[in-house]
Amino acid sequence: MSDSQTMHAPDDDFQQDLHPDAAIEQTDDRIVTAYDIKDAHERWANFDGDELKQIPVLAQGTRLKQGATYLDLYASPPTEFKAMGNQVAGQFNLFVPKSETDYQMWNRLLGVDNPERTGEDTSS
Repeated sequence: MSDSQTMHAPDDDFQQDLHPDAAIEQTDDRIVTAYDIKDAHERWANFDGDELKQIPVLAQGTRLKQGATYLDLYASPPTEFKAMGNQVAGQFNLFVPKSETDYQMWNRLLGVDNPERTGEDTSS
């Protein structure tokens, strides 16, 4: 066999059939912010523009990382969930990855009202 020929395992031919979504990235590199999404402005009117810019949201079509924690801003109320490997951000999801979100902002999104956990100033 010459160097220009490539050897591959017999099951390589079946990998595309077995894993049709393998080309979909399982990363959070396709992130926008809530500020970029019109619905987020309406649903989260108690957050100003600067705060919405601090909320990362997965772009539609982005695969969630298996076992990672997210919340969906479309859910009412938003609750934490652990992603399964087959989940993808859809048209009607605003998935926020916990790993990319400040813990105080995360708590605010979950409706926590303890100022120590949300970073809100109560001294005024």
